[in-house]
Amino acid sequence: MSITDADDLRGHTAAHDASAPPAAMPDRDTLTAAGDILRALAAPVRIAIVLQLRAAPRCVHELVDALAVTQPLISQHLRVLKSAGVVRGDRSGREVVYRLVDDHLAHIVIDAVAHAEEGH
Repeated sequence: MSITDADDLRGHTAAHDASAPPAAMPDRDTLTAAGDILRALAAPVRIAIVLQLRAAPRCVHELVDALAVTQPLISQHLRVLKSAGVVRGDRSGREVVYRLVDDHLAHIVIDAVAHAEEGH
């Protein structure tokens, strides 16, 4: 989201409730980081990975089995999630075990899934 988009959002919100005080806007770097996180979550396989990791840390082959997706595709999506700070990988012997960095991101995904299910 650009700062212009944020300004549009603020103006849009104020138009609905003139009595509401203007929302405090995060700085540009924070808005950029939030956009990066949301883009990283914007793929069905990555959403499924986050849901799997919410239940328990998993290695790549467990994600491949659970999601019925190829290993190269899982690895590619994990790289995106890792670079966005959504997941981290910890080496355990010959495998890397992936886990969510924190639960905040799982809540975003859960809320998005619930919202999508309500629309169907």
